[in-house]
Amino acid sequence: MHPLVTGHARPHLDETALLGLPPRARAYVRQVLLVCNETTVVFAHSVLPLSGLRGGWQGITRLGARSLGEALFRNPRIQRQSLEYRCIRPQHMLHRRLGKTLPDAPRVLWARRSRFCLNGHPLLVTEVFLPAIVAL
Repeated sequence: MHPLVTGHARPHLDETALLGLPPRARAYVRQVLLVCNETTVVFAHSVLPLSGLRGGWQGITRLGARSLGEALFRNPRIQRQSLEYRCIRPQHMLHRRLGKTLPDAPRVLWARRSRFCLNGHPLLVTEVFLPAIVAL
């Protein structure tokens, strides 16, 4: 895993809506590349309202290069809620962010978005699957 971005930032408008945040609110954002056998297979983008940092999700800021997925599925109090799938193209903000790191990314990518909840505080996780994942 290779961390790209961690810290406070403005989420995309569709993310703020799903998290119940005002449109220009700031949140804790974490972006990482997941690597398997030295090949990048997933671009992961997580968004947590700042109130969640005091509501049970404090450990997310200390993950570093450790897997968020491992932390999510280890805690039985964390509930996975909705799952969405979507095709993303170069005009999508996540595709643009990925393109800054991997300029040769294909024009069309598939993504999965999950909403998790802990103590009433939501966390949004989006995974953009890169073509190399098929070879796994």
